[in-house]
Amino acid sequence: MGAQLRLLRRRIKSVKSTAKITRAQELIASSKIVKAQQRMHAALPYEREITRAVSGVLSNTGSIDHPLTVAKDNPTRAAVLIVTSDGGFCGGFNANVLREAEALRGLLEERGIQATPYVSGRKGVTWHSFRGREMGGQWTGFSRSPAYADAKAIAGTLIEAFKDENGIDEIHIVSTEFVSMLTQNVVVKRILPLEVVEAEPTAEQKIPPYFEFEPTAGEVLNSLLPRYVESRIFTALLQSAASEEAARRRAMKSATDNANELIKRFTQEMNQARQAEITQEISEIVGGANALADAAAGKE
Repeated sequence: MGAQLRLLRRRIKSVKSTAKITRAQELIASSKIVKAQQRMHAALPYEREITRAVSGVLSNTGSIDHPLTVAKDNPTRAAVLIVTSDGGFCGGFNANVLREAEALRGLLEERGIQATPYVSGRKGVTWHSFRGREMGGQWTGFSRSPAYADAKAIAGTLIEAFKDENGIDEIHIVSTEFVSMLTQNVVVKRILPLEVVEAEPTAEQKIPPYFEFEPTAGEVLNSLLPRYVESRIFTALLQSAASEEAARRRAMKSATDNANELIKRFTQEMNQARQAEITQEISEIVGGANALADAAAGKE
């Protein structure tokens, strides 16, 4: 019985230590998610305005034949930028992204397109390296606090591969979109080539203004489109960072709650074992006293 009590005490002590770690991770994630949301919202006006500028150029000059806007007739290769995290303790955050990336890869292969992964985040890089998957590019070390320079480096690699005649024909992003503290959705977007869609303006949408270009609209697009791709990737990185912290906070809170439940159950088992041990000792004492009383009565 004493061995069982010692075992339960050790298990309670171990679970309490784990609960302290998960609680600390939960508090750290809670503090970082506020900054991640602020950075995410601060980047939205730039993305909105550069998207509006690109839309204005394309809407005013429908005859532009730019490499980043023209879809190839028979695409054969596609780049898939997969945005994962550098650290763990974030539940199914990375698993959901990688699962969606595998589904996209299957769809592209059905169209006869070879998908080449470009991976951001140590978890995604490790996942592909373990399976022997060749990657077109890999970036790590900034998943929790991405900078615009990181997005620019990724965009530069993808654009150069897209411009190469023997390179890629499409660029897709698989990342996590931050909706709320409780909801984060994995999204798949194609960023290149740009899709030009003609649509009538609605009551909420304003008609794009008329622009005059100097020297030409093509030169303007040469400057705008790389910035546009960079902003889309940067927004995806910021959204992923906020989603990562939210997923980590939720996972660590669940782990802390489970640890507290486990401590409660082990404490009950320990109390039951202690009560049984005390009852047994009392029974032994009473039994010994009765034996002594019977022996004394026999001598008389």
